[in-house]
Amino acid sequence: MKKVLFVCIENSSRSQMAEAFAKRHGKDVIESYSAGSRASGKVNDKAIKSMQAVGYDLSTHQSKSLNEIPDVEYDFAITMGCGDDCPYVKAKQRQDWAIPDPKNMNDSEFDQVRDLIEEKVLSLINTLNIEE
Repeated sequence: MKKVLFVCIENSSRSQMAEAFAKRHGKDVIESYSAGSRASGKVNDKAIKSMQAVGYDLSTHQSKSLNEIPDVEYDFAITMGCGDDCPYVKAKQRQDWAIPDPKNMNDSEFDQVRDLIEEKVLSLINTLNIEE
């Protein structure tokens, strides 16, 4: 199992959805975590609603800071597009997915970001399956 950390600023939307999709689609391949460089302490209600539409209950997740996750070397640290706001995390590989922050988007745009995140998570899982 590869340890994958998804990081964004608040850990309220993008990284939460990425962790959820990794848990759903990659449960035999990925041990997923998410955190925020400046965690809000709350999962975005729009993210909860958007994930509920695809059958995932994000209301059970907690917004976490980087200090609240295991202090291990991750196989992948994936930032969501938060640039310099994401501090260095110990990881064998790093990727930035450059996903726009959906926080102030309407529901339709938010769902498009959700779908983009799912596509990227599925691509990562596919890559990991090929490597094994």
